[in-house]
Amino acid sequence: MMIMAWTKLLHAHFNAKGDQYYYKKKNGRFDTVDGERKAWELATCIKKYNKLSLGVESNLNFFIKLRNKIEHRHIEKREVDTLIFGECQSLLFNYESQLIEFFGSTYSINEALVYSLQFSQIRTQQQEQANKSVLSKDISEIVAFVEKYRNTLDDDTYSSQEYSIKLIQIPKISNTNRADAAVEFVRWDTLSDEDKAAYEKLNIIIKNKTVKIEAANVGRLKPSEVVKKVNEGLNGKSITQNLHTTLYKLFKIRPTNGSDEPFNTQAEFCLYDEPHTDYVYQDAWVTFLIHFMQTTDLEASELRQKERNGEKLDVDQYRI
Repeated sequence: MMIMAWTKLLHAHFNAKGDQYYYKKKNGRFDTVDGERKAWELATCIKKYNKLSLGVESNLNFFIKLRNKIEHRHIEKREVDTLIFGECQSLLFNYESQLIEFFGSTYSINEALVYSLQFSQIRTQQQEQANKSVLSKDISEIVAFVEKYRNTLDDDTYSSQEYSIKLIQIPKISNTNRADAAVEFVRWDTLSDEDKAAYEKLNIIIKNKTVKIEAANVGRLKPSEVVKKVNEGLNGKSITQNLHTTLYKLFKIRPTNGSDEPFNTQAEFCLYDEPHTDYVYQDAWVTFLIHFMQTTDLEASELRQKERNGEKLDVDQYRI
């Protein structure tokens, strides 16, 4: 819908200037679809307008590509919602800013631009499951696309508010006016030097470094690497490849070999590698196994017996 809104906004701007915004054939006649002139799509409008900032243009190009990926897929996963929240918010803010620039503040829609109420101190089981991320081929492809697109951006563009709004949520506990808005935005240029310094310190603590590497399965581990890392982190205990197999089966982090649903993994710990038709593991799985092996009273033989008996262990009961 926002792709359509941006397209119509630029069409309205061209129309207000008296410019044409329709495709033409080589003979100079208008191209038509079902007898109607074919209007420029958003990507063409952006090129023809040629005045958007790099941050705004990068944000729009991201959603054009994303829209093309999900347009004909049935996806009901919250992973995508939470993954691209910042880009979505910027898409809305940029739209209103451009609308006002084109037609004035009379057309402002700021009262309609609000946050969806998806924050909570208590996370439901569905939300936890959603945050385990990629549970299907479609979602894994979209997550990979988002990561790859972000890594193509230079640091200034990625860090700009025009490309993606980055928010720090801090509870407001002072005795403020009860009529105050629940969410406030503070302009960076209005902050004191002291406040800016405090923010930078906080930003250093929470900043997630983006590593620009275009490669597959970066940072993901083969079973032998999992075993090696786990054993390096254990004191007085160790695991074998055979025990690792037992553990992933007990905790149900991935299907068994030959499953009809190979993508049905707990992606926090394990992902299916389709080109190689096998599985790769996350650092979180190593951390989990180290903690489990250090705290459990179960011996390797007991774990194997449980697996042979078809028993399962609940990951959430053994988290750090």
